[in-house]
Amino acid sequence: MIKNIIFDFGDVFINLDKTATVAKLTEKFGAFELTPEMLKVNDDYEMGLMSSEAFVDFYKSVFKNAATDELLEAWNAILLDVPQPRFDFIKSLAEKNEYRLFLLSNTNDIHIQYFINTISQEKFDLFKGCFEKFYLSYEIKLRKPNASIFEYVLKDSQLTPEETLFIDDTAEHIATAKSLGIHTWNLIPGKDDITNLFNQPHPFKQH
Repeated sequence: MIKNIIFDFGDVFINLDKTATVAKLTEKFGAFELTPEMLKVNDDYEMGLMSSEAFVDFYKSVFKNAATDELLEAWNAILLDVPQPRFDFIKSLAEKNEYRLFLLSNTNDIHIQYFINTISQEKFDLFKGCFEKFYLSYEIKLRKPNASIFEYVLKDSQLTPEETLFIDDTAEHIATAKSLGIHTWNLIPGKDDITNLFNQPHPFKQH
C-alpha cells in the first residue's frame, strides 16, 4: 500500500525548457560545446560543492566578455512556469493528509532564488508547506540518479520502499529508484501531467 509520495520538481511541477540555456549562450557568445569540465562544474554546483559566486566566475572564464547578469539570465532560462492547476493539486493533496509528501530535486541556489523571486516568497512558502520535507540536491550534497540520494531520503524520513511512490520525468532517475524497490511513475512532459496522478495504473489501484 502506498503511504509516501516523492515528487521531482522540474517538468513535474515547474515546466522546463532544457535547451534554453545553451541556446541563450549561443545567441550571445556564439556556438560552443559543453565540455566535460563544464558538465562537472554544473554537477558540483547542483551538489552544493561550490558557491554561486565560484560557479558564475567559472563561466566568466569560459565566456570572456560575459556580464554576470547575462550568465544568470541564460542559466535561469530553463525555468518556465508552474501552471496553477498543479499548485491547486498539491495543495489539495496536502490538505487531505492521506499520504506523506516529499519533494526531491536536482537543483541549485540560483534556480531556487529565481523561482522564489518569480512566484513570490509567499507562494513559494505555501508550495513548500505542502510537503513534509524538501530534499534539494545542493542542500544535501547528493544528486540523482545516484542511489545514495534515494537511500538518504528513505533513511532520513524512515520510509519503506514498498510503501513509496517516486515520480520523475527522467528515466535514469526512475531506474535507480526501481532498483531500490521503490514504486515509480516516469512522467512524460507534454503527455502526462501530475494533476492526473490518480488516473494512472499505479499501486494505488491495487489496494
